[in-house]
Amino acid sequence: MTTTTITTDAALYRLLAWLSPAYPVGAYTYSHGLETAVEDGLVATRPALVEYIATVLRHGAGRVDAALLVAAWRAAAAADDTALDEVARLAAAWRGTAETALESMAQGTAFTSVTEAAWPEPRFAAFAARHPRQLAHPVAFGAAAGFQALPLRPALTGWLAGFAANLVSAGVRLVPLGQTDGQIATAALHAVVEAAAAAALDAELEQIGTATPFLDLLSMRHESQYTRLFRS
Repeated sequence: MTTTTITTDAALYRLLAWLSPAYPVGAYTYSHGLETAVEDGLVATRPALVEYIATVLRHGAGRVDAALLVAAWRAAAAADDTALDEVARLAAAWRGTAETALESMAQGTAFTSVTEAAWPEPRFAAFAARHPRQLAHPVAFGAAAGFQALPLRPALTGWLAGFAANLVSAGVRLVPLGQTDGQIATAALHAVVEAAAAAALDAELEQIGTATPFLDLLSMRHESQYTRLFRS
């Protein structure tokens, strides 16, 4: 049976460290196409920001990444290197635009490097060595959590919460919104994050996909946007 709660302070400490904004993965430099949406006037209010992020979580990259994280965790926890390598290769190919690929792979590379140094685990190191600089962020995170026996549901929900919080932070800076508005937006996304986590636990990679072509177009246009603060 899969453990769903954190039962030790050490596990909780480790998970909170990995999810902290201080963990140097560079998440603050990415907006996931939001910068173009703000430039076009499509996201100009807190409700619009919440809807944008909710769409990413329900139907876009958040949906796929959550399923990949679950698959990586399960493969690592089962010590199934073949399945884990397949998830890594699938995640590396499963990006709609150049910038969303950069967003995921660069953060995955950073997470892998820091985690190997600060929280060393031989099986994770071997996995990283098989895929040098080619681990998407959710796969690296899920594998590390699986190898280090962090419960799946808290790790998954925490990762999705961090994903959403980073986009809220980008929206606060871009729209701009106040810090209180940002926290109200984060609170409004709680149910969406929980639902996304629940969906990922039941997802099958053979059937999973995105349904957000307009968000992909925003990401593509961001590549040549004249004024940019973010890398995606």
